[in-house]
Amino acid sequence: MIVVTTPTGSIGHQVLDALLDSGEPIRVIARDPSRLSSHTRQRVEVVQGSHGDIDVVNRAFTGADAVFWLVPPDFHAENVEAAFVDFTRPACDAIKSQGVKRVVAVSALGRGTAMAAKAGHVSASLKMDDLIASTGVGYRALTMPSFMDNILRQVKPIKSQGIFFSPISMDRKLPTCAIRDIAAVAARLLLDPSWSGQDCVPILGPEDLSFNDMAQIMSQVLGKPVRFEQISFEAFRAGFIERGASEAFAQAMVDMLEAKNEDLDTAEPRTPESATPTSFRQWCEEVLKPAVAS
Repeated sequence: MIVVTTPTGSIGHQVLDALLDSGEPIRVIARDPSRLSSHTRQRVEVVQGSHGDIDVVNRAFTGADAVFWLVPPDFHAENVEAAFVDFTRPACDAIKSQGVKRVVAVSALGRGTAMAAKAGHVSASLKMDDLIASTGVGYRALTMPSFMDNILRQVKPIKSQGIFFSPISMDRKLPTCAIRDIAAVAARLLLDPSWSGQDCVPILGPEDLSFNDMAQIMSQVLGKPVRFEQISFEAFRAGFIERGASEAFAQAMVDMLEAKNEDLDTAEPRTPESATPTSFRQWCEEVLKPAVAS
């Protein structure tokens, strides 16, 4: 039995899709099961509710061999680190009481670096890893840089103005990965009963790129000029506040990107095992271009 959290989220639904044809029994935790396709609902067992609720995770983890774990962002959190850890605490109790064997979770790069102590959402993710590991369960933390798919949040200015934004330096070359590759690695681990112990699994994509590099590739793929504009960290923070985020959430985003701008994500060397296949050009052709066109 494999349990999938966030089955309608951007990562979770791709993990679920990768598992559906495996023949293994699958159970999902969903706040709103109606968001699952009818095809999916026919093939999985659904436990309705939040995976931050002890009663829900106790039901969902009963008889479970493996769990895909992802903490959804809390836009209104008053303390981001506490939000990650407190949300995960009931699951850790259920992992122990229900005898779950293996957990695969979405985390972040940076462990062991000087920047990790004040890296906002990254620091919170690493605290979450420590809490899950403390249960003694077999654990694989998927440690990742920023996602290529985050650029989809800026489809509107890319389409209307040929521009996208970030406070990270325009020439800073950093790793980036596609969500499809995260899902593929997660599914492989969830379907493999042979591993045990606790470790990190870096997912780094095939290359390091700057935002200027990305703008050039986007221009070529979209057939129109696209440029990158660096904004201040204060403007970046203010944008989250304007969209209704808490002060703590917005500051955690700033702290995370400041750490990335100081090479938080480049401390992990790329190896044949951590270099996932989807290039930024391929992602632009197959994901960004259709999104801009629509």
